[in-house]
Amino acid sequence: MNEPIPDQLRAAILMEALPYIRSYQGAKVVIKYGGHAMVDPALQEALALDVALLRFVGVNPVVVHGGGPQINALLTKLGLESHFVEGLRYTDEPTLDVARMVLGGRIAKDIASRLSLAGAPALALTGQDGLLIEATRKKLPQPQGVELDIGLVGEPTKVNAPLLTHLIEGGIIPVISPIGVDLNGQSYNINADAAAAAVAEALQAARLILLTDVPGVLGKDGQLINRLTAADISALHAEKVIAGGMLPKLTACLNSLKGGCRGAAIIDGRVPHAVLLELLTERGYGTEVVL
Repeated sequence: MNEPIPDQLRAAILMEALPYIRSYQGAKVVIKYGGHAMVDPALQEALALDVALLRFVGVNPVVVHGGGPQINALLTKLGLESHFVEGLRYTDEPTLDVARMVLGGRIAKDIASRLSLAGAPALALTGQDGLLIEATRKKLPQPQGVELDIGLVGEPTKVNAPLLTHLIEGGIIPVISPIGVDLNGQSYNINADAAAAAVAEALQAARLILLTDVPGVLGKDGQLINRLTAADISALHAEKVIAGGMLPKLTACLNSLKGGCRGAAIIDGRVPHAVLLELLTERGYGTEVVL
């Protein structure tokens, strides 16, 4: 049985949050939801309550979600292989069909339903809805000017900020699946971190928070790095300390900051209420990224 928290400590916790609640009043916060937090029922409930609490105290959350494990599971069930290049999923037509089915057809609706049941009305959208996320085909530059084709993977080029603002002002939390579309109607699978960064930039958000399955960015010694600059990231990448799936996350953070988002952090989504700890406490939680 848990010991009760002393009254004075409970009061101190609330008072610590007060200046942060004030600073985020009316601000937009983009939360990229992914990893273990999306498959653990207790963590799903904790995040729904976090987002609902933020909405109740005057913050305007926007959720952009991933779904890598769920996509992998369905691909395996269908006898299709998953292939990644520099942390990005190679996407052919069958893989795109699966991504659209899993992301927009199931995950977004489940998240929106859970938020609504917590008292924070939410609406599931894909980047195709209302041309929410326009995209072009992404290719990865390689040495000697060669570009690596990774299939139907998109690079966000424009986000329909007025549509999102309209929903937010109507008291609705947008829950966005990272599927984009070009003006010819071609759909693209977009890395969820990149999609979240584009949304944060378009909304000029106060904060971009990326939930992941590690404490944050880890150094050579395996310890958490609390704060990283663009120069630090470049150096750690050159030393191969940062690699794989962490690269798109850090690139997303830097892109959002360059575009006008006022803050970015990578935090441990396996910890209940990590979003509240990051936003509403002095210490924060995870790795803060700055230019």
